[in-house]
Amino acid sequence: MAKRIVKKKIRRSNKPCGYCKAKTEPNYKEVEGLKVGLSNKMRIVARVYSGLCLKHQRRLTREIKKARHMALIPFVQKV
Repeated sequence: MAKRIVKKKIRRSNKPCGYCKAKTEPNYKEVEGLKVGLSNKMRIVARVYSGLCLKHQRRLTREIKKARHMALIPFVQKV
């Protein structure tokens, strides 16, 4: 018999996202605020790990990309 593969579910907490709680929006000029959505390798992290709602995750992604093109955030981590 073949083994049955069980998928692990990642549980999301019911906490409100940081931007909803503070009633602010992500802005490409605030580089420290954008670091919430970046990993240590400067990749954009998923909603599950950043803890943001869908609306703010989309906006954060857009603002990170703007900041990268304006050279406020590097595309990759320096070695």
